[in-house]
Amino acid sequence: MEAILKTKLGKFYIQYSDQGLSLLSFSIPSKVDDKQKDKTFLADLTKQLNEFSEGKRREFNIKLDIVGTDFQKKVWRELLKIKHGSVTSYGEIAKKLKVTGGQRAVGGANNRNKIPIIIPCHRVIRANGELGGYAGGLKLKEKLLAIEGVALK
Repeated sequence: MEAILKTKLGKFYIQYSDQGLSLLSFSIPSKVDDKQKDKTFLADLTKQLNEFSEGKRREFNIKLDIVGTDFQKKVWRELLKIKHGSVTSYGEIAKKLKVTGGQRAVGGANNRNKIPIIIPCHRVIRANGELGGYAGGLKLKEKLLAIEGVALK
């Protein structure tokens, strides 16, 4: 199933199944078939994203249907462990996963995260304190970190 979700953080294109959310995208396609929608799921997801944007939610309670390689899933599980209001680097995640020199591989997996915000890839920055990239743009990454009270250099 697919839908356009309107939240206080902006509009998102989402895909979901009975197993959970599989895509939260900043890119909105021109045509979306949202005839079959789970209104309860969509209302809950919208509510949680809005609460997060207002600083009232620290963790999400949304079922996820995560699709990716084994390595990507390992990286994404590590992202889910990053506490609200904290940041880490690509290198630190590589160390935790015992991937020697794996910053680029971690960065690649981070870049392929199909469920940003919920799987908090915005909490990963460069070792030098710079933001790095973000699919939703650096302004949104800064905003998400500011919502969480992260002071940037």
